[in-house]
Amino acid sequence: MPLSTVSLDDLVILDEDSFSHVALYGLLKRLLRRSGHRFLVPTTDEAASWDRAVFLNLTYWNADQEADILCERQISADVVAHVAWHHAVNRKLTDLVGKAGAKSARALFFAESIASAFDLYLVGRLLQNMPDSDFITSQVPIMADAAEQAGLSGDDFAALMAAVVQDPERAFEDLRALLVDVTGALFQCSDAVSAQLALESFAAHRFAPLLHHYQLSAWILYARAYGVSASGNESDQEIEKIDQVLRQAPASVDWLATHWAQ
Repeated sequence: MPLSTVSLDDLVILDEDSFSHVALYGLLKRLLRRSGHRFLVPTTDEAASWDRAVFLNLTYWNADQEADILCERQISADVVAHVAWHHAVNRKLTDLVGKAGAKSARALFFAESIASAFDLYLVGRLLQNMPDSDFITSQVPIMADAAEQAGLSGDDFAALMAAVVQDPERAFEDLRALLVDVTGALFQCSDAVSAQLALESFAAHRFAPLLHHYQLSAWILYARAYGVSASGNESDQEIEKIDQVLRQAPASVDWLATHWAQ
């Protein structure tokens, strides 16, 4: 099943009506369209399996090529936002610290944390307003399963989601910062014992029960395989400064939208 490249305009965007009240979604979609970002889809009308697409994306993802593999000529609106954040962050980091620095482990974790935390922001925006949307009916149960496996009760998970709905911006930043901190700690671990201790050190964080939902092993392994050392560590220091700006911003997702997603 050969693959061919297509643009966002060549794809059917699923569940987009559910995002009509999320102004940031429209901003991200416009950014991705202007960028000329390409996607890889099966050349024939036959759809690729979801497992195959996930395998190809996780194993052979390349920030330079920026071509996501899709099962067919359609894409979910939340994936549009996720891909757009990757493009925006990678572009800005390259401008700020250079191409090599933008591929350091810290830069990779920083970019992925933004795209992943935005998924939770969307949960906060849609869970109450669009509870029957495809995004909510597919993603929230998966999050609930991850939380249950981590020992969180159903009632506590419901309370956690209610807090996300009450303040999606705060939820975004709390999760973004947690993902940056956890992956940074895990990347330094040389064995399972030290990794377990690292994970346990974040157990009190409200979003700790969701950590395994984000497949952090893929982040760590990718950074070890493809991440480059930042020359003199100057680029990582620059990323650290941006990270601190986000932690101190009244609403970091709004800061990113204003400064990085235009």
